[in-house]
Formats: sequence, structure tokens, C-alpha cells
Amino acid sequence: MRKNVSSGSPMEGPIGFSRAVRIGNMISVSGTAAIAPDGSTVAPDDIYGQTKCCIEIMKRAIEEAGGKLEDVIRTRVMLKDISRWREAARAHGEFFSQIRPACTFVEVKGFVKDDWLVETEADCLIEGE
Repeated sequence: MRKNVSSGSPMEGPIGFSRAVRIGNMISVSGTAAIAPDGSTVAPDDIYGQTKCCIEIMKRAIEEAGGKLEDVIRTRVMLKDISRWREAARAHGEFFSQIRPACTFVEVKGFVKDDWLVETEADCLIEGE
């Protein structure tokens, strides 16, 4: 059975994606930027603040799909400037230091909006289901 989770992003419909998708005991979370409910970018010029916001959005999507952060087995952190990875890593560590999923940090050329500095993704495996 498939469950699509929306974050309410106006981009979901035209692009044709969901914030997260759960099939069976797997949840995958799409690339998540630091977007406020009004569509503005949260924490402009602040990689730490944007990363924290991204993970909070992912957490809500995971919980709506029936999972929890402890179910995360892999994260991806995409940055426009890899030299600032420690700022993103600090926020990531605040959520995942005890969970310790597989994690990749990569540099990308850019994002849909110029003021996005980071996007995150996650995959979850819910044990016992």
C-alpha cells in the first residue's frame, strides 16, 4: 500500500512529487529545502538555520507517514558551497548524533531558488513491520 505525504509546497502539484512516500516499511523523503509556509526561504544566508529547517520539515513528513527519526537509515545533504559543510553538519548532528544514519554531503551547482543554500533527503526503514 502506498501513502503519499504532502508538505503543502505549491511545487508538489506542478512538478508531480510528494514530500515523502511510504510503501510497506520504507519511507523516502524528497529533496527538502528551507521553505516557510508563505513560500519564502527560511534563514537566508544561514546554512545551519536552513539545514535545521529542512530536517524539521523531513521529520514532520516522516511522522505523518508513520515513522520517526530513529527509523532514518540514510540522509543526503546537498550544499551550494561544500566549504561550509560544518555548519550543516552541526544541525544534522543535533538530530542524528545518536541515530547515526549513513550520510553523504555533496556540493551541487545550484537549487531551484538562488537563496537556498542546502537541501536534504532521507530514507527510512521501519523495523518490525
